[in-house]
Amino acid sequence: MSDRSKFVIDPPAVCAVPIKGVTQKFPVRRIYCVGRNYAAHAKEMGKDPEREPPFFFQKPADALIDDGGVVPYPPQTTNLHHEIEWVVAIGRGGRNIQVTDANAHVFGYSVGIDLTRRDLQNAAKDLGRPWEWGKSFDHSAPCAALVTAAEIGHPQAGRIWLSVNGVIRQQGDIADLIWSVPEVIAEISASMRLEPGDLIYTGTPAGVGAVQPGDVLEGGVEGVANIHISIGPPQ
Repeated sequence: MSDRSKFVIDPPAVCAVPIKGVTQKFPVRRIYCVGRNYAAHAKEMGKDPEREPPFFFQKPADALIDDGGVVPYPPQTTNLHHEIEWVVAIGRGGRNIQVTDANAHVFGYSVGIDLTRRDLQNAAKDLGRPWEWGKSFDHSAPCAALVTAAEIGHPQAGRIWLSVNGVIRQQGDIADLIWSVPEVIAEISASMRLEPGDLIYTGTPAGVGAVQPGDVLEGGVEGVANIHISIGPPQ
């Protein structure tokens, strides 16, 4: 039976991330993002870096774009910002996952960029409205190929960085996360069930800033992955 015989329109394509060293891909269900998870970034955004409960927002799976891709400069913004992030891929689902058990639910790791229409986000903040329009637009979630936890284990530290046109903009260490990966997994799963195929963008270090069409962005997490994208003209 064809899909068109079961659905009134063709079902959307499966969104997926490459996996280093294999031809199979990692299908993506949801993308969770952790807000202000590095103290220095919280300070630059004008917020108290104290260890308050973490908060989250989501991006659609079809916002993903592969390493090496070109991101069209998005509409309705004049202030597009880069945010380099360590990415976690969930391979085993669960609810109320304990911190001590969380690593067993991780399939692998990567590095991504949370592209942000900062002017739209700030306007939403000022009005007490959700951030979605500033965060969840097309092509807003570049992500490099995953590296499995079976290959690299569960990193505890490592340089995270991003450059624009060869100039370092962001630099930090994943050891400086306010909320660790196991704690983030536990927190999300206490509110809703995590499932295989979920990605978590774990937060960004200080140094976020604007990019323009023609800019080349490179970044990485030491011992995990590197990413390289460019910003194209508006569509």
